[in-house]
Amino acid sequence: MPNSPHQTSADLLVLHTLRCIGFAALERLAGTTGLPESEVESELIDLAIDGLVTRVPGEFGGWNVTDAGRAADTERVAAELDASGARAEVTKAFEDFMVLNPELLDLCTAWQMRSVDGVGTMNDHADPAYDAKVLGLFTEFHQRADAVLTVLASAITRFERHRDRLAHALSCAQGGQVDYLTDRMDAYHTVWSHLHEDLLTTLGQDRYH
Repeated sequence: MPNSPHQTSADLLVLHTLRCIGFAALERLAGTTGLPESEVESELIDLAIDGLVTRVPGEFGGWNVTDAGRAADTERVAAELDASGARAEVTKAFEDFMVLNPELLDLCTAWQMRSVDGVGTMNDHADPAYDAKVLGLFTEFHQRADAVLTVLASAITRFERHRDRLAHALSCAQGGQVDYLTDRMDAYHTVWSHLHEDLLTTLGQDRYH
């Protein structure tokens, strides 16, 4: 692996992030990329001129990637991976991610649901001992997940943003904001799904393959 990670350009970061998270307003896209809204908007306008993204106006409007944008993103992230010289490391990290993925899904289910007298019911978070137990499992899980993200971020800079967002979501949950695990647009589970999509597109794999 190279001594320093490959630096993702701002235009590719915006295009690829939009592809991974789907239809999004400017504010959400800026929050996800970590770039200022003004810079993201400038990149989106340029991408729209090239036919790679499109904007839906209105109160509930936002931006989306076009078919041409998806094709361009696929080509560019593949080229970026080759330029990074870290295909083997990213592939191994993806394999490690897939080992962790079922565990994360189980933890999310345990956070949202619990068994009472043998019957599954929604977790109303009224039992602090139960929540503390599951949150402790999330914390232990995150330590292993972060090791995978460290490898990815040392290969390509855009993976560092996933790492930061996962850490932020867990920290908020640990601070009492329980919706940061599964019930927000920037929840731990949501960010994890964005990472999953990022890895699949980076490696040119199908989610359902």
